[in-house]
Amino acid sequence: MSHQEDIELYQLIIEKKDQHAFKTLYRRYEKIIYSFCYKLSKDPQIAEEVIQEVFVKLWNPHSYYNQEKGKFSSWLLTLTRYTALDIIRKKQKQPVVSYEESDSNQIDTFTPEDHLQWKEKGMMLQDCMKLLKEQQQSIVDLFYFKGLSQQSIADRSGIPLGTVKGRIRLALKHLKSCLNGKGEIAND
Repeated sequence: MSHQEDIELYQLIIEKKDQHAFKTLYRRYEKIIYSFCYKLSKDPQIAEEVIQEVFVKLWNPHSYYNQEKGKFSSWLLTLTRYTALDIIRKKQKQPVVSYEESDSNQIDTFTPEDHLQWKEKGMMLQDCMKLLKEQQQSIVDLFYFKGLSQQSIADRSGIPLGTVKGRIRLALKHLKSCLNGKGEIAND
């Protein structure tokens, strides 16, 4: 599968409501979207609901893919992420963190061709997470994987908001160091 082929299929869907093109994109991205959503929600029903909603949005677009802003697959996964967060927020009735501008660059680099590499990096991240202090592991899990806001974490754990922010910053610094090949985390 190629980026250009994805664009051509997308254009057929938008311009001609081409069902064959739609089915082709569905088959191409269904498993990746499901996996992405399942890792985010840990709920197979939510993952299925997100797939359906994403492809409804693809068929009846509210926002359109723009080639100048990046790869089609990156745009589709960004659409998936926001759709998943909306559905999780509605179902769980708790705040979910959305990507900040700096995080959107990470989504732009993710393509289906990178799926294996993404899984390997995920395993490396899990190994690095185990090296963090328990307090930092807990806060990173609540913030990035459970989607709680920093204020919710502070309220839930009974620690000051500044401490939560500091622990997140320090944990990210340690994780970056570990992932950049040093393979260890300082004990500060």
